[in-house]
Amino acid sequence: MCFDLHCLFLLNYSPYPVCCHHIRKMEKEYVHSFLAFLIVSFFLRPNILAGGDSLLKTFCEENFKNYPLNSPFENNLKLLLESWSCSTWTNGFNNTSVGEGRDRVYGQALCRGDVNSTVCRICIENASQEILKQCKRKAAIIWFDLCQVRYSFQNFSSLMVYTGKYPDQKQLEMIKKVSNPDHFDQVLTYLLNSISKETAFDPSKRMFATGEIQFTRKKTIYGLVQCTMDMAQEDCHKCLDSALKDLQACCSSLEGGFIVSRNCNARFQLYRFYNGSGLMLTYPTSNEAKWKIWMVAIVSCIPLSVLAVIVGFWTSYHGRKKRTEIDDERSQNALIHELSGPMGVDITEEGELISSEELPFMNLSTLMAATDNFSDSNKLGIGGFGTVYKGVLPDGKTIAVKRLSRKSWQGLEEFKNEIKVIAKLQHRNLVKLLGCAIEGHEKLVVYEFMPNRSLDLFIFDSKKRSQLEWKTCYDIIVGIARGLLYLHEDSRLKIIHRDLKPNNVLLDHEMVVKISDFGMARIFGVDQNTANTRRVVGTYGYMAPEYAMEGLFSVKSDVYSFGVILLEIISGRKNSGFHLTGQAQPLLVYAWKLWNEGKEMKFMDPLLMESCMITQILKCMHIGLLCVQEDPADRPTISMVVVLLGKESIPLPKPKQPALSVGRVIQIDRFPIANPSVNDLTVSIPSPR
Repeated sequence: MCFDLHCLFLLNYSPYPVCCHHIRKMEKEYVHSFLAFLIVSFFLRPNILAGGDSLLKTFCEENFKNYPLNSPFENNLKLLLESWSCSTWTNGFNNTSVGEGRDRVYGQALCRGDVNSTVCRICIENASQEILKQCKRKAAIIWFDLCQVRYSFQNFSSLMVYTGKYPDQKQLEMIKKVSNPDHFDQVLTYLLNSISKETAFDPSKRMFATGEIQFTRKKTIYGLVQCTMDMAQEDCHKCLDSALKDLQACCSSLEGGFIVSRNCNARFQLYRFYNGSGLMLTYPTSNEAKWKIWMVAIVSCIPLSVLAVIVGFWTSYHGRKKRTEIDDERSQNALIHELSGPMGVDITEEGELISSEELPFMNLSTLMAATDNFSDSNKLGIGGFGTVYKGVLPDGKTIAVKRLSRKSWQGLEEFKNEIKVIAKLQHRNLVKLLGCAIEGHEKLVVYEFMPNRSLDLFIFDSKKRSQLEWKTCYDIIVGIARGLLYLHEDSRLKIIHRDLKPNNVLLDHEMVVKISDFGMARIFGVDQNTANTRRVVGTYGYMAPEYAMEGLFSVKSDVYSFGVILLEIISGRKNSGFHLTGQAQPLLVYAWKLWNEGKEMKFMDPLLMESCMITQILKCMHIGLLCVQEDPADRPTISMVVVLLGKESIPLPKPKQPALSVGRVIQIDRFPIANPSVNDLTVSIPSPR
């Protein structure tokens, strides 16, 4: 930072980019001759400074540990914030890091695209000071009118996750409402969508655009949108699309509003709040005179128009039908070829399986007959990507058939992923793939049928819960652990499930565990331990915090999910609630609190206590708390979990406070096997509010 008075003057008013150490070398030669220029420049400073730069929002990442005072991390953070005063303001954006290893600090600074270098520097300096005051010793992000600053313990440069924040209630109460909200909303949406496309797809805009549009004779809406400059065009457009939906939800009936997030921002007002001129737009409407002319023309041409529509529709229908048949045949052949490659494993750097062993393909007609033409009476469950049906083959064998929704592209990717992964897995505690069918639009996966359906039916249903004695519960816990052990360490591929939850734990007629649903699983290379993804998938309440917040996942992510399930089995309660309140998951906090107070018995389901196996139940609760630790390094591996479950004499370390996840989630349904699972939602993108 620059504290010398002459440095501050020169940095504030110089027309050229300069840094403090340069200024001090020049000071004796130039400072006297420059004073006259400063006096004149003082009255010519940008207008935007006159209005000040107010703080909009601050977000402190409570799920991260406090960094120690006077630590190498704190020193690196100070170096990072100081470096921005002479770098960010020259081009308005900086994405960098300082330090090495665990003490490395990742930072990002962004100035609004309409401010000059002087205003940018001042805002970044103010934000850098304020973020340390607002979020003491926490990873954080802060938004001002004219800039934003962010730093974290983890690398976020490749993770574009939308995390939109509304104005708070006090800010909203200060904004007047418009008199015609419906028309205002239409015009506002048109304006923001238009400048969002400019921002994302016009390189000359440098991820920033403004615009204005008249919505009454005397009133004009002014809008501004911006993305961070490290984003790809499509990522920027997706981020802004999410931001505009949130902006519409919170502020479309008000005379102003904003949405700020990590990677994109949007704002509108009924006055010009930005520098320069933006895109001039006109809302597409037609006047009364033109409407009358068109009405006459339409009425006079109705007979010809009707005939033309009929002929055009007939021609288009038959042409499209023929093209669809050709495309279906091509896509069917390509998919079959992809799924029926030679035996062997070939893994890309991203962890995607290129080829797969030959699969048993089945006829669509056979599966239609087996499910009574996919009758509702045979429906086992329904999700966002398709429906699961019970079926009976001609030889009398009962099967489960997952039918992909025709409109689901994402479901197609999971369809291919699941077949490629599960076809190579054979284990007592994994569901068995019997075959698949691909004909035209129809894509189906066939599994062994599980008479007892899924675990959630038993642990969250008061009537069926009574059927679970502790021995059965213990066998289920061990079965899940052994299935994960095979995935993580014993199979020829290292596989991370990424969506382990009770309704993906199936039970056969003997209540033997079968882990299912590998549509979101990832295959790791031999020496690979962790990975990072932009597309965060899974189910809230079961996702490890480092995955939900930063997109980082590993075998320890599955261990976290296993720990949650274990605690749910013991308590009979579901781990949920943080997605609505922004608070920690209550079940994990409740378990840890009772453990610390020596009141573990209060956590147990009373039905399990009747088994007289209290010591074993307490040990399982202890293991569950170890599995949900905040730091992945503190969680045991699944092989250690299996050992701990099998041996009574091994001492267990004391658990720390479990991970606390915060945020709002955007949810999509998955393929459940049992009806109660229909309402179980899975995360697509986490977005802290």
